[in-house]
Amino acid sequence: MAVNEQLLLEVLEQIRPNLQADGGDMAYVGVDDDGVVSLELQGACAGCPMSQLTLSMGVERILKEHVPGVTRVEAVNNGPAADMYDEYAPF
Repeated sequence: MAVNEQLLLEVLEQIRPNLQADGGDMAYVGVDDDGVVSLELQGACAGCPMSQLTLSMGVERILKEHVPGVTRVEAVNNGPAADMYDEYAPF
């Protein structure tokens, strides 16, 4: 089932204030044919160790409930935060 991008964008705009309240944000990157939504985490969210939990238990859950065809949400950090030190990454 194809994802209605207009509906997806509307729901994302309703979610954004919650992230912005904590100093973070997200930018819509795209959605593939399998219903996987790609978002770029920005601000405080980009470096937050809880960002994956926010995506799966927050953003993904809401999108799956309100946007038919969404199967998963993944973070795509291709901005400055992508170069940040990750203490759990192998050397």
